[in-house]
Amino acid sequence: MRLTRFTDLALRAVMRLAVAEGDAPASTTREVAEVMNVPAAHMAKVVARLQHLGVVEARRGRGGGLALTGLGRRASLGWLVRELEGEGEVVVCEGDAPCPLRGACRLRRALREAQEAFHATLDPLTVGDLVASPTGPVLVGLVGRGPVAD
Repeated sequence: MRLTRFTDLALRAVMRLAVAEGDAPASTTREVAEVMNVPAAHMAKVVARLQHLGVVEARRGRGGGLALTGLGRRASLGWLVRELEGEGEVVVCEGDAPCPLRGACRLRRALREAQEAFHATLDPLTVGDLVASPTGPVLVGLVGRGPVAD
C-alpha cells in the first residue's frame, strides 16, 4: 500500500509539532513547510485538514502558531491514516471501463484485507511512538532550508 503525498506531509507535520517545547505554539505553517522542505501552499492545505480533524490547533496573531492538540497526541496512527486517506479501495473495479472480472474476482477482496491489515498494524501506534528516539531528536534539530517555491 502506498500513502498519498498529502498523508505523508500530514504525518511529518504532526511529528514535527509533537516535539515542540511545552504548550507554546511550535511554529507557523510556513516554518513547518520550510523544515519539511515542501511548498508552503501544500502545507497550508495539510494543516487545514489536520485542524478540521481536531489534531492541530492554529492560533493567529502575535504569539500564534501551530500546536498539536490532546487528540493529536493520543490518536491512533491507524485512525489518522484512515481519515487522511479516505475509505477508498486499493483498486477500482468500477468506473468508465469496469473490470470484466469484478463479479468473480478474488484480487479485490485480498487487497481489501491487506489494506485492513495495514491499518490494523498502525492502530496501536500514536504520534508519541513515532517521535521516540532516535526520530525525536532529529526532528528537534531540523532547521528550515529557506522558502520552497510553490
